[in-house]
Amino acid sequence: MDIQGRILRVASVAALVLCLFPPSPLSAQSVFRVPIEGTIDKGLGPFVKRSLEAAWEAGARVAILDINTPGGRIDAAWQIVDAVQESQVPVYAYVDRALSAGAMIALATEAIYVRPGATLGAATPVTGEGQKASEKMVSAMRSEFRALAEAHGLDPRIAEAMVDEEIAIPGVVEAGKLLTLTADEALALGFAKGEYATLESLLAGLGVPGAGVLTTSPNWAEVIVRFLTNPIVAPLLLTLGFLGLLFEVKTPGFGFGGLAGLTGLALFFGAHLIVGLAGWEELLLIAAGLVLVGLEVFVIPGFGIAGTLGIIALGAGVVMSMLGRFPTMADLGIAFTVVVVAMALTGTFAYTFLRHLRWSRRLSGIFLREAMTREAGYVSGDVRPELVGRIGRAATALRPSGVGVFGDERIDVVSEGPWIEAGSSIEILRSEGYRTVVREVTTEQSG
Repeated sequence: MDIQGRILRVASVAALVLCLFPPSPLSAQSVFRVPIEGTIDKGLGPFVKRSLEAAWEAGARVAILDINTPGGRIDAAWQIVDAVQESQVPVYAYVDRALSAGAMIALATEAIYVRPGATLGAATPVTGEGQKASEKMVSAMRSEFRALAEAHGLDPRIAEAMVDEEIAIPGVVEAGKLLTLTADEALALGFAKGEYATLESLLAGLGVPGAGVLTTSPNWAEVIVRFLTNPIVAPLLLTLGFLGLLFEVKTPGFGFGGLAGLTGLALFFGAHLIVGLAGWEELLLIAAGLVLVGLEVFVIPGFGIAGTLGIIALGAGVVMSMLGRFPTMADLGIAFTVVVVAMALTGTFAYTFLRHLRWSRRLSGIFLREAMTREAGYVSGDVRPELVGRIGRAATALRPSGVGVFGDERIDVVSEGPWIEAGSSIEILRSEGYRTVVREVTTEQSG
């Protein structure tokens, strides 16, 4: 076969392969659109970071954050800002509404583009009651906005005015009013590079007209994590965990209760660990609390310092695992609410279980309803009054229980007072059926 024939054959095979396995729609001209919609929560950060990493791996030309948010958690926004700044693909913001934490995310991108009627700003941090946050938090946000603006050649005073209403800028905003820019104002002040009504027109403006657009969405794991960290679901997981451990303490061996309890706690802390709320410090605090409570239940009689410290450590670990780097009063309120609700649910279910479930016909086999009492004539052993006064020797050390030998009979005995060494002479004081009480016989007493 000549060279021309070989070339034709290779070309035919290549064409067949392309028909059977068409190339991926992603190409060097592809654009990744990452939607940031609704309230910004801690589950959004990992999603944005993964999307930007996927854009780099796919060889995308640009990534566009399509922002329409009223704001949300500041620590979550910081996580997204870090992901944007670390991205190896140019990231641009396409803003419909970027308020509060959303404005900070937009300022972190290479450039901001707006839709007609867009708004940008109103970024002062507030508490759960809608009041302005502490000066420490406001100062941190103001510094972040100033640094982001300076990094992209924007007026830092305008960025600061979005956070602090005390900043006045002649012709832009007066003191006492928080700055929120409209689309036209953002364009006039240079905070927006252009206005585009559609994503297609924006792509043309970015120099990638007709590029394939891939809109990313949370994967199943991210959806589950955001669900598990929801303030409504979190107390239910804690309740499951606490109830499971409580039932395990009340039943012998390790069974369904312990498995359910550990699963509930693992889901709660695992989800918060993934989204960056919980860290190893919180996990160690929780572990220490469980150890202290376990010592109080299984080792130390009564309820004292260990149990109290264990409960405090558990509560502190749970609350801390729901707070970020810069928790607001709203975050603290949500964390304490979750803990209180979980404790209330646990107490209610525990009371119902221990008080009423034992009388359930369907679950009657779980509990022993009847007890053998002395009044009913039940004893754990025969009462042997004839043993009283007998003298023998301690076959083992009595600390305080052990074995005594009286003639040819070995009897389980317990010392009345001090420990008795093996080989010592002992006298039986009482035979109470379930125990035989003895004391050491000294030389003077035997004489």
